[in-house]
Amino acid sequence: MTTKRPTACSPEQSAERRARQRWMSALAKADFGDLDALWNNLPAKPAWTVIRSPEVGMVMARGRAGGSGQRFNIGEVTVTRCAVQLDYGAIGFGYVMGRNRRHAELAAVVDAIMQTPSRRESLERALIAPLCLRQEAARRERGQKAASTKVDFFTLVRGD
Repeated sequence: MTTKRPTACSPEQSAERRARQRWMSALAKADFGDLDALWNNLPAKPAWTVIRSPEVGMVMARGRAGGSGQRFNIGEVTVTRCAVQLDYGAIGFGYVMGRNRRHAELAAVVDAIMQTPSRRESLERALIAPLCLRQEAARRERGQKAASTKVDFFTLVRGD
């Protein structure tokens, strides 16, 4: 008996893809100190082999005019990438902005572990959820700081 693999357009694959995009985004945007501290607190860590050692390169960053308009190139940014394989076969990738090789390697290891269904839920609670909460708190703080500097301009109409 064979199990049917999800097709490119199946809901199972798109849900899995969205989940992976979420955790990879959390890992890439994480403050390295937070990620490292949470990683060090994990009780059981699998062994891994580095497939592609962390390497630094450049990628073109793109933006949109007004946030939703025409795309344009902002400029190049430094990115570090890494690929690892866990001893039981799962392969993970890490891409982070900047030059932190250890951050890229940890992101790749966590990506590989998160692809293992039996380990996903516990790692989500122990690592991914706290990272997301910290990122959301930082986003809110930046928003409040920006809102405090907002100036409302108004014009008085002068009567004749």
